[in-house]
Amino acid sequence: MSTAPDRRADRSAAALAVVALVASACAMGISPVFVREAGVGPFTSAFYRVFLALPLLWVWARIEAGRPDTPPDPGFTRGQLLAGLFFTLDLFFWHLACLKTTIANATLLATMAPVWVMLLSMVIGEKVTRPMIAGLLLCVVGGSTLVGSSWRFAPDRLLGDLYGVATSVGFGLYFLAVRVARRDAAPGLILWRSSLVTSACLGLIALALENAWLPASLGGVAALIAMASISHVGGQGLLAYALGHLSAAFSSLVIFLEALAAALFGWIFFGETLGPFQLVGGLAILAGIWVARPRKPA
Repeated sequence: MSTAPDRRADRSAAALAVVALVASACAMGISPVFVREAGVGPFTSAFYRVFLALPLLWVWARIEAGRPDTPPDPGFTRGQLLAGLFFTLDLFFWHLACLKTTIANATLLATMAPVWVMLLSMVIGEKVTRPMIAGLLLCVVGGSTLVGSSWRFAPDRLLGDLYGVATSVGFGLYFLAVRVARRDAAPGLILWRSSLVTSACLGLIALALENAWLPASLGGVAALIAMASISHVGGQGLLAYALGHLSAAFSSLVIFLEALAAALFGWIFFGETLGPFQLVGGLAILAGIWVARPRKPA
């Protein structure tokens, strides 16, 4: 039976992990701003997002390795490899969805990743509670309301909508792979090694489908560097940290916060409209995460 100091430590770690998830959502939610300003093709920008982050991730992993509380290096595990492959799928299909359907459709369908996480959590031995399911339903309603009238189905965009669904599957599997990898390795090491896999895969994809590597301006270079350092190192790094302390099912709900953050950044940087439906949708997402939050340990 755990002692009172242990329970306080568990609560503090869980609270810090939730803060990390919120910050992660904001860091990932601003990535569309950088993509618009990058001045390269969508697959090339996805490659640079990961490739340019590698030096910072290597430094992070080296600093972690020198800390006495860091678990020993388990080697290049299957979880790390799968995380890199699944994140490749996520970025690949996300950019295809943005090209083949509306941004609203792509965003809403991509945020369905928590559905796959909760359906498959039993595969990695984690329980999905009723509050988590209730929180997911609230977040789905909130995400749909956030998109609002921008959501449109049309037969000519069916393929793009399917790419959006594939994006959600890829990101959901990524959550599960990182959660498993975090059981025996530190977040920086996992992100460093999985990003090696992702950058190699996306580099080949960008070479085959675009083969145009230079941004059109220095602003494009700055956008790519910002996307690598903020959205990947910051966003994915904070997510990897949180997955060491919280279940994959609850953590996956951060994707809905990412949609909310993206809407806010679109309003700030591009003057995109935020009306009452977006406000209600955002509040529903926050309510869903509150309902699904981790309870105090017994």
